[in-house]
Amino acid sequence: MVVMVMDGQGGGIGSVVIKALRSAVPENVEILALGTNSAATARMMKAGANRGATGENAIVQTSPKADVIMGPLAVLMAHAMMGEVTPRMAEAITMSNAKKILIPLTQEKVTLVGITADPLPHLVEQAVRVVKELAGYV
Repeated sequence: MVVMVMDGQGGGIGSVVIKALRSAVPENVEILALGTNSAATARMMKAGANRGATGENAIVQTSPKADVIMGPLAVLMAHAMMGEVTPRMAEAITMSNAKKILIPLTQEKVTLVGITADPLPHLVEQAVRVVKELAGYV
């Protein structure tokens, strides 16, 4: 299984997701860190990703190869993260056949109704549980 974790800005959400994944799934699950910028990629690599890449082309080329794509909700929104998410990035993630497991946190002017306002650690725990179920490790 290949899990692509995408994040931007400082890579904080992505690094928390990768750290939790790394401790919850076997080593044969490949975790890829895809950052909209090099700071985000570096932080996710330090959290335990197997490989990492930065920028639009890396995200566009990797999205169709992933089994699971994880990250904040904003990865689906063109021009989100202060413009770091390009329309091509958002389209590549949306068009990928990968299962998308998104953390419903965003600084954009978007309100999701019907979603509880759980803290990040609880949301990451839920997301990791879904990956484990998909991979058959539950």
